[in-house]
Amino acid sequence: MMRLLPYPLSRRLASALFAAVVTLGGGGLAGCSTNPATGQRAFTLLSQDDEQELGREQHPKVLAEFGGAYDDPATQAYVTGIGNALVARTEQPGVPFTFTVLDSPVVNAFALPGGYVYITRGLMALANSEAELAGVVGHEIGHVTARHGAQQHGRSVLVGLGAGILGAVIGDRGVAQMLNTGGGLILRGYSREQEFEADSLGLRYMTQAGYDPAGMASFLEHLHAKSKLDSALLGSGTDPDERSLLSTHPRTIDRVQEARTAALGTGALGGRTEHAAYLRGLDGMIYDDSPNQGLVRGQRFVHPKLRFEFTVPNDFMLLNGPTAVRARGPNGAVIVFDMAPKPTGGTMLQYVRQQWGARLPLADLTALNVNGMETATGIARISASQGPFDLRLVAIRGRDNRIYRLLFGTPANDTARLNTALQRTTFSFREISEAEAAKEKPYRLHIYEARPGDTVARLAQWMPEGPQAEARFRVLNGLALGEEPAPGQLLKHVSY
Repeated sequence: MMRLLPYPLSRRLASALFAAVVTLGGGGLAGCSTNPATGQRAFTLLSQDDEQELGREQHPKVLAEFGGAYDDPATQAYVTGIGNALVARTEQPGVPFTFTVLDSPVVNAFALPGGYVYITRGLMALANSEAELAGVVGHEIGHVTARHGAQQHGRSVLVGLGAGILGAVIGDRGVAQMLNTGGGLILRGYSREQEFEADSLGLRYMTQAGYDPAGMASFLEHLHAKSKLDSALLGSGTDPDERSLLSTHPRTIDRVQEARTAALGTGALGGRTEHAAYLRGLDGMIYDDSPNQGLVRGQRFVHPKLRFEFTVPNDFMLLNGPTAVRARGPNGAVIVFDMAPKPTGGTMLQYVRQQWGARLPLADLTALNVNGMETATGIARISASQGPFDLRLVAIRGRDNRIYRLLFGTPANDTARLNTALQRTTFSFREISEAEAAKEKPYRLHIYEARPGDTVARLAQWMPEGPQAEARFRVLNGLALGEEPAPGQLLKHVSY
């Protein structure tokens, strides 16, 4: 039964919160100050020195998560040069920044507190001018100069702290959990206001550096087109601009409209874009997967560095990631490939039963031989949101005592139909020789000058194998539906 709380609770809670916050900060809270970039007062628990220390601590973890820095000193120096030119136009040009191009095909950019800014080579491949890249880098610099990361940190600490104290005072853990859910909403990402504020600051910096501010809007349009294409390729059936009620990030199309309006308002349209120079600088850049992370080749995944390969059924789509390879199939079927974090001395049957599948109701544990390698498999049925779901675990011991793992997931009513095809995937797994591995080359971007008579249909034949080649070519080059290349236009194409 709920008990009404006496009025003095508010004073008790306020006193407890104040005491805890002071204790938490050790008397050294950064407090509330006016930000020179935004002109607004904001409360943070981190000083600028704290932010730089936090960035230094997290930097190696970011590199590990995203495949490391892209191994091209010229590209790294190019992005650093753009970043430094923008930093020189900020309100605190003496604050140190570190710019890194990550060896990841994912289109992404982000910043850590303390001036650590990251751009993926996947994002560089999508951009079509230096002005577009400057808009992205300027946006991330804006997050740093506005101290959005420090604000998020302060909110997370205070929401969690307030929830814990209130729960303790009331004696109800449910209240604390409810408030921490609210804290999660705050920390789901930067708020809409913070994203738009970073756009505004980025526009300011790129305009003062002489870039055409329209580059920010045009890149966001490319990003929107890429997101829609990815949704179509993945068969998600959702528009990337559909936002859940809990999302705090603005829709890409909203940002396009805001950025276009803001660019018109600067009165500085017509600045430099460096379109041709930027594209020529991309020539030879690795496109899509890196050999260090494995290569998707249609239905085949091959890892030249670790020297293995396997294939998936024709109705599955392979997706490479930093820690696992996934394949999405019909009706929610999925294949997940990864490697055990450490070797084991027992048999593969023992590994599946006692370690990998220890928490599953495993049945039909069986020892196999897959292309000369010790293998074990077992199945389990679990309850999923869409109904009964069957899992098959396959563990394979390879060279150097590595344990390769294939996890097959299928809706229970589809398991029998897919069983033979997934069995072929298991037995397709093999280790390859050094000579075979040496033949596997990454895709690279190359720049081509369009000739009279060139069409998207013809040029799209250069795209890597896979569905919707013309759509992928259009997105890569920022071509609208129905638009054809003009003679002399520089275009990106992909080949070995």
